[in-house]
Amino acid sequence: MKIIRPQQFTGDKAWQALDIANMQGITTRLHWTDQPYKWHVNDGEEVFVVLDGQVKMLYKQAGAEHSALLEVGDIFYASVGTEHVAHPQGEARILVIEKQGSV
Repeated sequence: MKIIRPQQFTGDKAWQALDIANMQGITTRLHWTDQPYKWHVNDGEEVFVVLDGQVKMLYKQAGAEHSALLEVGDIFYASVGTEHVAHPQGEARILVIEKQGSV
């Protein structure tokens, strides 16, 4: 049993993660960051939930780049093959659910 208060979690480096659960190869992790990630494509689906802060999500569809500003409670779903990158606007805490070992 765990109770996790996301606003209390901080890291000493960008994209530091707290492992919450691994359910048959699907991981749930809480990330803290204040820096952008990198453009990437996951080898599985990804669910990305903003718990604290704001995140500008850049993604590509049909070769065109798009962006969306994600607020607390917003969810970004990346299907297999979706190229994307997250840019926090200041500090952010993000819940990520994905296949174990994804980028």
